[in-house]
Amino acid sequence: MKLVRTTIAAVSLATLSIGLVACKKDAAAPGATQTAAALPKVAPPAGKQWADVVVATPEGGYRMGNPDAPLKLIEYGSLTCPHCAAFSTEGFPKLRDQYVSTGRVSIEFRNFVRDKFDTALAMLTRCGEPESFFALTDQVFANQKDIFAKLDPVAQDPALQSMPTDKLFTTLGTRAGLIDFFAARGIAKDKAMACLANSATAEKLALDVQKATDQFEITGTPTFILNGKKLDDVAAWQGLEPALQNAGAR
Repeated sequence: MKLVRTTIAAVSLATLSIGLVACKKDAAAPGATQTAAALPKVAPPAGKQWADVVVATPEGGYRMGNPDAPLKLIEYGSLTCPHCAAFSTEGFPKLRDQYVSTGRVSIEFRNFVRDKFDTALAMLTRCGEPESFFALTDQVFANQKDIFAKLDPVAQDPALQSMPTDKLFTTLGTRAGLIDFFAARGIAKDKAMACLANSATAEKLALDVQKATDQFEITGTPTFILNGKKLDDVAAWQGLEPALQNAGAR
């Protein structure tokens, strides 16, 4: 079933367990049958590693690595998706340390929000400087189960159904402990509250989901795009790594 979101009002306020239906099952497709020539390594700027080079992109994501990398990988991920959390733990460190570090591959993470809780988390991971985005995203994935445990009771409150957007996310952030969670990771409480009160960010995240769905027909997360082509049935490191290697990252 095609997943489409047009505005933040269209994002479901269903419980988190219901929201997880859009998260992909484990899949690991074999690599491409044609293998490209091995690509040369590219040195990072003096005094840096490519993992230190992080920028916000015009498309609404955050890119780590060589901006001119010949292999440009995009991950559409949801912060409330267990399979995305599994990739963050099992695949992302290898992707960063063995592929992005060579300058051959860049990785751009684009939030594919699936519900209001996902949106609140995405707003907070974007609340710091670009350099903090991947670390904060990793922390959300690493603590996803504990975050769910605090979000679930809040989800049952019917008052959230009619709450204005600018108050909804600050309420979620306070009652579900998200403000404290991010404060412990360098995002000051007053700054976090201001980020959650910015309804324009929530609207932009929802519109980015619409654009991604229209462009790539994304139906679940994580979804990977390599040099503009969707890697069908690849949702885990064991499927992604062969695709990168066959494209020349070896």
